[in-house]
Amino acid sequence: MNLPEKVERPTLVDWRSVLDVPDESVSIREVVCGPHNTAIVLSDGRCFVSGPNNQGQLGLGHKNAVTTPTLLEGISVKSISLGPNSSALVDGEGELYTFGFGGSTLSGVGQLGHGDAEASLEPKLVHSMIEDGCHAKQVSCGEYHTTALTTEGEILCTGAGSYGRLGNFETHDQLFFEPVELLTSGVDQISCGKSFTLALRDGVVYGWGRNHKGQLGTGYGMAVDMYAMSEVPSEIVSDNLNSKTVKKIAAGHSLAACITNQGELYFWGMSLHLEPEYVAALAHAKIVDIAIGDDFWLALDDDGILYTYDKNSKVQKLDALEKKKIFGISSGWKHFAAIVEE
Repeated sequence: MNLPEKVERPTLVDWRSVLDVPDESVSIREVVCGPHNTAIVLSDGRCFVSGPNNQGQLGLGHKNAVTTPTLLEGISVKSISLGPNSSALVDGEGELYTFGFGGSTLSGVGQLGHGDAEASLEPKLVHSMIEDGCHAKQVSCGEYHTTALTTEGEILCTGAGSYGRLGNFETHDQLFFEPVELLTSGVDQISCGKSFTLALRDGVVYGWGRNHKGQLGTGYGMAVDMYAMSEVPSEIVSDNLNSKTVKKIAAGHSLAACITNQGELYFWGMSLHLEPEYVAALAHAKIVDIAIGDDFWLALDDDGILYTYDKNSKVQKLDALEKKKIFGISSGWKHFAAIVEE
């Protein structure tokens, strides 16, 4: 995109020119930031990807880094999740595709869910879900595991089992997408962090996997050290969230957040808060969207104003976008993107 290696202020990208999309009836559906890379999904189902690609996680058939957004050929994309080593997408028919690193003895295997540890440099259909009659509503990728949400509200996980990130009592790797037994229906959203997962069901947040930085929000009742984890989904119970109904969840590297139906923002993790902490500095705003990075978050209110936070600074308005109407935000571990009014 002809941007410098480091961009310290929001920079406008002339996406129609970069992607060669002159048709004004086509718009951006969403921009998705992976930990280190980015995808742009258009309203007509085309998807363009860019960034590091050392494991084939961009699905382009090779392992070369891509600096200019490049089209994923031959597939209509409804949504996509980019992980640090592998990625996954849901097409317009609700079928799930995965690609990238298949795993190793050291990291764990099966994160692509194809029954083996083989890598795939291009999007590969997950046949086991078709055989089981499952259609995907959402998919989210962690470092070495993948979580899918079906249209029936069931959660399926595959990949490395260490730190309990598959949510099924054990720490064995799984080669196929298997149901999370305690959450087999009624789930509305999922979000994977580096080695943990959040799920939202009936306004309640559940978490499982690694918890060494308090990213599961379980508070001081559970020891938080380098081995801390939960092998099964645990409801995030907090005095701060009592009687609150959550409508959106988000997970980053080792940080997590949620938004209530009243527009209140809570966050936890990164060894700063071990249970949900209310962001009182945003009490004046109704928050509608949240994006999580490595050790920072961005929050969007219903007036289209964007706020930022990291543990070394206070909550502040992002002045560089103050006069822009923002429609969507996404964050990687070290970068973020926003869709603004054209």
